[in-house]
Amino acid sequence: MGKEFFDDCRIGDCATSPGRTITEADVVTFAALSGDWSPIHTDAQYAGATVFGERIAHGVLSLAVATGLMFRLGDRVLPRRLATLVGIDRLRFPAPVRLGDTIHLDEEIADLRPMGREVGLVIVRLRLINQNGEAVMTARFTATAARRPEE
Repeated sequence: MGKEFFDDCRIGDCATSPGRTITEADVVTFAALSGDWSPIHTDAQYAGATVFGERIAHGVLSLAVATGLMFRLGDRVLPRRLATLVGIDRLRFPAPVRLGDTIHLDEEIADLRPMGREVGLVIVRLRLINQNGEAVMTARFTATAARRPEE
């Protein structure tokens, strides 16, 4: 059953998203959108001579995909009445996302903090995982969510 309000959430609630394969089109589109044409992402010859041996996806592209995967999970972890993004903390990219990698998101509620009768903070631990089981991004996502109205 889905969650509607902050009050429906529990610390430890977790879910895993479906997978999503990162394509060359994703990287080129993101480079165009962001203006980040760094050769590690867009120049196969340059990237081939780096420690990675090939082009890799932008870290922030990984973050954008992670947020999309969060919302593909719907209200399994986060409530439908999610209101505002407060921040993303402890953002790390421990391994690269390579073109052709299929990644999925593991999310878990790490903390819940009521902030009066109207809203509460939901803090979610995010782990973006590739097809080899390696974490390619980790972060803590904090958002406000509406509380259940008093009757």
